[in-house]
Amino acid sequence: MYAHVCFVSCSQSSMESPNLEFEYGDTDTLTAELSELYSYTEEPEFALNRDYFEEDFRSHARGRRWIELTVEEQRAYVMRLLDALEVTDRDKRLKVARAILYLAQGVFDECDTEVDVLHWSRHNVFLLYDMGIFTALLELLSMEIDNSQACSSAVRKPAISLADSTELRVLLSIMYLMVETVRVRTEDDRPEWIAARETFKNELGSPLYNGEPFALLLFTMVTKFCSMNAPHFPMKKVLLLLWKTILFTLGGFEELQEMKVRGRERFNLPPLPEDSIKVVRAMRAASPPASAMELIEQQQQQKRGRRSRRPLVKQDSLDTYNERDPFKNDDARDEEEDPEDTDSGIEGEVDPLDRDVIIQPPPPPPPLRPPTERVNFPKGLPWAPKVREKDIEHFLETSRNKFIGFTLGNDTETLVGLPRPIHESVKTLKQHKYVSIAEVQIKKEEELQQCPMTLLCLGVMFYIVIFLCQIALLKLLLAAAPTSKAKTDSINILADVLPEEMPITVLQSMKLGIDVNRHKEIIVKAISALLLLLLKHFKLNHIYQFEIVSQHLVFANCIPLILKFFNQNIMSYISAKNSICVLDFPHCVVHEMPELTAESLEAGDSNQFCWRNLFSCINLLRILNKLTKWKHSRTMMLVVFKSAPILKRALKVKQAMMQLYVLKLLKIQTKYLGRQWRKSNMKTMSAIYQKVRHRLNDDWAYGNDIDARPWDFQAEECALRESIEKFNSRRYDKNKNGDFTPVDNCLQSVLGQRVDLPEDFHYSYEMWLEREVFSQPIQWEGLLQNP
Repeated sequence: MYAHVCFVSCSQSSMESPNLEFEYGDTDTLTAELSELYSYTEEPEFALNRDYFEEDFRSHARGRRWIELTVEEQRAYVMRLLDALEVTDRDKRLKVARAILYLAQGVFDECDTEVDVLHWSRHNVFLLYDMGIFTALLELLSMEIDNSQACSSAVRKPAISLADSTELRVLLSIMYLMVETVRVRTEDDRPEWIAARETFKNELGSPLYNGEPFALLLFTMVTKFCSMNAPHFPMKKVLLLLWKTILFTLGGFEELQEMKVRGRERFNLPPLPEDSIKVVRAMRAASPPASAMELIEQQQQQKRGRRSRRPLVKQDSLDTYNERDPFKNDDARDEEEDPEDTDSGIEGEVDPLDRDVIIQPPPPPPPLRPPTERVNFPKGLPWAPKVREKDIEHFLETSRNKFIGFTLGNDTETLVGLPRPIHESVKTLKQHKYVSIAEVQIKKEEELQQCPMTLLCLGVMFYIVIFLCQIALLKLLLAAAPTSKAKTDSINILADVLPEEMPITVLQSMKLGIDVNRHKEIIVKAISALLLLLLKHFKLNHIYQFEIVSQHLVFANCIPLILKFFNQNIMSYISAKNSICVLDFPHCVVHEMPELTAESLEAGDSNQFCWRNLFSCINLLRILNKLTKWKHSRTMMLVVFKSAPILKRALKVKQAMMQLYVLKLLKIQTKYLGRQWRKSNMKTMSAIYQKVRHRLNDDWAYGNDIDARPWDFQAEECALRESIEKFNSRRYDKNKNGDFTPVDNCLQSVLGQRVDLPEDFHYSYEMWLEREVFSQPIQWEGLLQNP
């Protein structure tokens, strides 16, 4: 009886779990993004920055405070700091940099509230940018990156701590504050700030810094760190700054949507059927599946013996678990099917595992059931259906073979000899036909391959950089994933969070443990957002840029890495409490610090979920969708790595956007999972129907689609690689195809070319002439004949 009561309470708590009030966007709030820049072990450095500033400022301002100076006086002081940055003494430069960091942090010692700190931080950042501080910092950053002495010292150290990256952390912190503050728009922006934002954006994206864009320098830091040549680099700060620089220069999700609309106009394509951002934000989450505890209780109930037919309690949930009940055989399940329980839809359907659990009085006969208990379907599906050109071609090819015994290739217009229903079907398919920018680009590439002399230059910087850097990013993602086990040969990503002196009390150990977990979560957040942004921009720029980067990510085991990430208790990760609110910036610099206790650290914050972790999960799911969409070989990787149960566990998170991307990944592999899986997971199938876009003639739910037949997956990837290589050689290869390379027939220019000869050539060239030229008879007739 106790188990019965426990099960009912558990099921009720599952049913009543609230929706997560999470709004997906490019970033979290500005305050949250600024606080994540600093580790909790860096807290003493806030006072250090203030002290160095006040020590220098006191002699300059003569008793006045920074906020009391006029703008001209502030500019004069910043110019003084700028001059002082050029001193050769390393320690003096660091003190000046800390004073500049204090200004960028908002002169918090002169502020009473967090709002004041953010106000003065914004004012000072625009002032610093206007005075040319960013360019000066960039020169110092380049010097620190090339500091071979610091690199070799760090490589030899048995343990690296916060102290090894002091200069780099200060410089990167100032640059991050400048990029993030200038990037974010506010309603009260002054006209000169709006102009400065555009100028800064253009500068960051242009090769103005040492002949290369700023992001390229940061990518170089990532690869250098992952090659173990610079283990002291503060990688969390580098990744955050890199992500925000890409976000600032290329644009976020809303800018991407606008660029997509303009791109379709440029290719004379019809407008998008809907705004995907708005559709996803309007979606409601489905109730999560039952927990493992409910399943255990249910199995105990089943073992206590079966009675005659028991009524069922319908639960508002998706599939109860990731696999069918091992204690019930298929025949028993089939015999217990009840016609009433076969209604499709999330709300009213009963999973086979939900049956025969709770004894209740028999319900009234079906005709007497109140109408309110029936399933209420939404009036309309969220997405307009889409059809590809090749889907129409395939439909007509099948129809012509069936009715008239021959095909007409890719002809989608001729309907002679086909019955009227086929005409209606083709009409409906064409009404929902959708041509993507990618399809137009692929078609243009095929045409350009017929004219190899036609060249179209595209930007190559990010294309080359991500190609070199993606392995490093995946290594960092693996090291930061909560499912990764500590290995001696793995990358140490904790260099910029570990203090010089390790904790000696339980409280210090707990604080450091929270800090380390938070540090890893922020790294996952930055990498997932960065990779997703780059993939989306590559795809919009040119489909083959996207494909080459995607293929290299796949070959670098990105798919199993993401699945490994999700193979954890995802609800625990989403609701992790790895934050200490009183230590977050700017709260910690304007409020008195309360005494921390083990109990307060264990309690964590009061938030329903962790924004950054939910953001990271959605980003990784979107990356997985981009890598596998329309790629049967990669879909089979999802099947081979047994992703279905892993993904179904992620449906426990009651957030519409995350559920949507999980259901998309399940939809593309349902045809490969077999009839029994589909039969046992009808609630998931119903959820896919309700939430995922429909392809009108896609037989995903039945598994008899032509794509489910045996497939030469290796040939598919090789064919894609061949198309990519043709694209690369036409655009980026300096040594063009030899058949089309101009030949220099001018004797004077050929003889005038400089030829590098070995150093000892002048000692033996006379002997070589005698042996190879003068002593050999010349066959004049042979020279006149064609070889």
